[in-house]
Amino acid sequence: MPKAKLDAIDQRIIGELQADARLSNVELAVRVGLSPSPCLRRVKRLEQEGIIQGYRAVLNRDDVGLGFSAFLAVKIEGHANEHALAFEESVCAMPEVLACHLVSGDSDYLLEVVTADLAHYRQFLVERLLNLPIVREVKSNIAIQTRKAAAALPLGHSL
Repeated sequence: MPKAKLDAIDQRIIGELQADARLSNVELAVRVGLSPSPCLRRVKRLEQEGIIQGYRAVLNRDDVGLGFSAFLAVKIEGHANEHALAFEESVCAMPEVLACHLVSGDSDYLLEVVTADLAHYRQFLVERLLNLPIVREVKSNIAIQTRKAAAALPLGHSL
């Protein structure tokens, strides 16, 4: 269940903004069945509560020269909290890392990484990631084709 109480109108607002964050408040209000003022108040509340964390453009990775994607299963040395936090801070500061997940199973972290090509990926892996002293092992899975990325969150569960 969601931590915040989202009614049906909040969910429609979020759904519309996930589909097109460039909607004007007037257009958004029409789509969700509110007048502009209450719609704007709801959007501001959703932003203040941290439900809406920001707005961004979704780019075509190939067209901006970042068409190489890899998923890295990373094992770290030891599991002391301060070492894990240092690893997380380091990889989250690397612009090539799109996502960093602490996971259960055979590895400790799963990273999504983008680079221009295999040569740049090798450079990232060897010169940056493997140079972190806490990294014990990395297994790479190279994306051959991406059929879905940057999808909107499915909100139907909280109705």
